[in-house]
Amino acid sequence: MNILQKLKKHQFLFQQLVHRDFTKKYKRTVLGVAWSVLSPLLTLLVMNLIFGTLLGSDIEHYTIYLFSGQLVFSFFNESTNEGMTSLLNNAEIFTKVNVPKYMFLFSKNVSSLINFGITLCIYFLFVLINGIPITWKFVLLLYPIACLVVFNVGVGLILSAVYVFFRDIQYLYGIFTMLLMYMSAIFYSIETFPQIGRNLFLLNPVYVYIRYFRKIVIEGTVPSVWFHLIAAGYALIAFAVGFFIYKKKNHSFLLCDKSPVCESFSAL
Repeated sequence: MNILQKLKKHQFLFQQLVHRDFTKKYKRTVLGVAWSVLSPLLTLLVMNLIFGTLLGSDIEHYTIYLFSGQLVFSFFNESTNEGMTSLLNNAEIFTKVNVPKYMFLFSKNVSSLINFGITLCIYFLFVLINGIPITWKFVLLLYPIACLVVFNVGVGLILSAVYVFFRDIQYLYGIFTMLLMYMSAIFYSIETFPQIGRNLFLLNPVYVYIRYFRKIVIEGTVPSVWFHLIAAGYALIAFAVGFFIYKKKNHSFLLCDKSPVCESFSAL
């Protein structure tokens, strides 16, 4: 039975997990789901105030340039961080009920995707306000979004497997994502870098997806075939590695969750 068939079989449980994951994020807050809109807007405002004057004067449509980077990076950061703890936080369920454990990771990613979709609507509104015409090329944004979803799932599979056995990964990953944010050209342009430096940015998958957004929205150009292959390649590699690790460690998750060895190891 493949993944889609298993998800269909457990469709009701999956829908409940998505609903739980999305609403839990804003539970006991005054504004609730409204934070899905306010949070990215406030972040954009702060970053624009800090970097707009210093770095934005030479960048066309700097608000959209900044928003594009923040939009993609936030989706990646939220999906992978939520996915990392998805197995361990739901151990009480899958140790008692025979359901595919990847469902919990997928539900986290769907919840993050819903949040991303809400922010994307605000993004398009800002695009119109900035006088950028929405053309047929915007449909192509589905491509980097799809690649990013697959990439996030792959990274989430890797992190969730590691987190079961090594809890410290959440702190190390927090440091890594902070460094990655500065290396993704979210608030600065790489045009002042030499050609070899600009090429090195393509080694960063998150930057590739950010760059795709900026090419379509700000520059109004369609990325090359080679660029499409790079975007898909990162997604497929991450998913393949994640799926391999998941399949290899799948049966160990139950044992480790009950094992005092894992508990003592994580407490070190």
